[in-house]
Formats: sequence, structure tokens, C-alpha cells
Amino acid sequence: MVFKRRDPKPFLRAVLEFVWPRGGWARAFQYVKHRVRRLPDTPEKIARGIWAGVFTTFSPFYGMHFFVAAFIATVMRGNILASLMATFFGNPLTYVPIGIISLQTGHWLLGSEMQEGTTRSFGGKFVDAGEDLWLNLKHMLLGEPRDWTGLSTFYDEIFFPYLVGGIVPGIIAATICYYLSVPVIRAYQKRRRGAIKAKFDALKAKAAAKATEIKNKAD
Repeated sequence: MVFKRRDPKPFLRAVLEFVWPRGGWARAFQYVKHRVRRLPDTPEKIARGIWAGVFTTFSPFYGMHFFVAAFIATVMRGNILASLMATFFGNPLTYVPIGIISLQTGHWLLGSEMQEGTTRSFGGKFVDAGEDLWLNLKHMLLGEPRDWTGLSTFYDEIFFPYLVGGIVPGIIAATICYYLSVPVIRAYQKRRRGAIKAKFDALKAKAAAKATEIKNKAD
């Protein structure tokens, strides 16, 4: 394949680079920021895509953030590529505070209480829900009894409060990112257009000077 790596990346290395990219998260953030600013679209449309991506990171749809962000960006008429890159707002360094804020807000809005140890068993309940889903699908095909306890606990204590609670902080964070990104992208695009125009004018002047030189020699 054209885009296939010559040296396949070992699984352990891929996992480690997901948790801590080569060069660190600061460099990864700078790269994403650079790519977003160079997108060929209006600042407002790119910023709407960023809004969609940042908002999506406050949802419990792990593994589906790209699809959710692309859908929201489409509805908002934002830049889809910007929305995909903005989902990097959620990463192994920010998922814990995002999850805690969303869960606490969700339980507060629903009038329920966050049980002791919920944050410590957050990942475990995701695993339990996945195992329940997989095992019960197998039992359904084999006609065996099914137990949805893990999935039910996950929905009541994690998923639904997370889904509800992520809306408010998600809107706040996404809106802040929108208003910060519009002037930055506009200024970058203006400066880039100026640099391109200056380069074009220099080439044009050089071509005109060369043409004049050739004409003088011919005379």
C-alpha cells in the first residue's frame, strides 16, 4: 500500500505514543494548532468545527468522538476536519478532569449522589459494561440466560450522568475555544495571504526585470 509504514509500529509502542506522543503533548498540540490554522476555510467555519470537536470530548461516547464531532460540525456547517482535530482537546491528560467534572455536574443536575469510589472505578465500569454487552450477545445467540447487571450499573452511575453533565461544561469550554480561535485564525490567514502576495510580487518584479534586461540586450 502507498501509505503503509515500511517498519510496522509495535503494539506496545503505539499504546505508549497514544498516552504520551513522541515529543510530548505540547508538541502534539502545536502541530494540531498549526494544521487547524492552515485549513482553507473561513475563520468562523473553522471555529465552528473546533466548537464541535471540543464539545464532543465532554461526551461519554469514547471510540466514537470522531463520528460525533463530524456529525455536529455538519449540522453547524462547520469545518469537519477542524472538528476531528479539535477532539484532541480530549487526551489521556485531560480525560480524567473532564470525566470528573461531567459526572459531578450530571449527578448534581439529576439530583443523585456520586457514590464513593465512582471516580476510582470509572474505567472498571466501562470494562464491565463492555464485557456484559459481549457476553450477553453470545448468550443471546446460544439461548442462555443473560445478566445485564454490569451494563445497568454503568448506565445509571456513569453513562447517563456523564451524558447529561457533560453538556454544560462542554458548551462552556467549546464556546471559549470558539471565541479564542476566530481572531487567531483570522490574523494568521491575513498574515499568510500577505506573505504569499509579497512573494508573488517579488517573483513578478524579478520576471519583469529579467524581461527588461533581455529586451535591452536585444536592442
